[in-house]
Amino acid sequence: MRRYETIVIVDPDVPEDERNSLCDKIKDVILQKNGSLIELEEWGVKRLAYEIRKKIRGYYFRLDYCGTGVLVDELERSFRINDRFLKFMTIMLAENADVEKIREEIAAAKSSPVKSIVDDISGESESPFDESVDSSFDINEEEEEE
Repeated sequence: MRRYETIVIVDPDVPEDERNSLCDKIKDVILQKNGSLIELEEWGVKRLAYEIRKKIRGYYFRLDYCGTGVLVDELERSFRINDRFLKFMTIMLAENADVEKIREEIAAAKSSPVKSIVDDISGESESPFDESVDSSFDINEEEEEE
């Protein structure tokens, strides 16, 4: 199975119950095509970079899932048919993906704080920016007047 990520922009005027039904339809398509939904994130209403169908805002979703090309084709076909979807974009994240391993990694990343990750990378508990700054770069007031 391949791992995909799809960003979907929905019309912001769509009521919340309809958005929920759209999410349910997406989940159903993924299950029907023998895919596996890893994560569905709702990013909420955001300003668009440019107008789409006379809308300046859109409701964003991020789908992280595993499946085949047939699944991606069917999802994108349903996005094109339904006018409530303003835009979508799908990218392949990995050629061969293990769903259980990905879910474990996501759960581990959500449970551990960011500070411990930085500590692991640097090998120090203190910030590398705590060192004193070289004062040779300071501008003297006398130099500014000249």
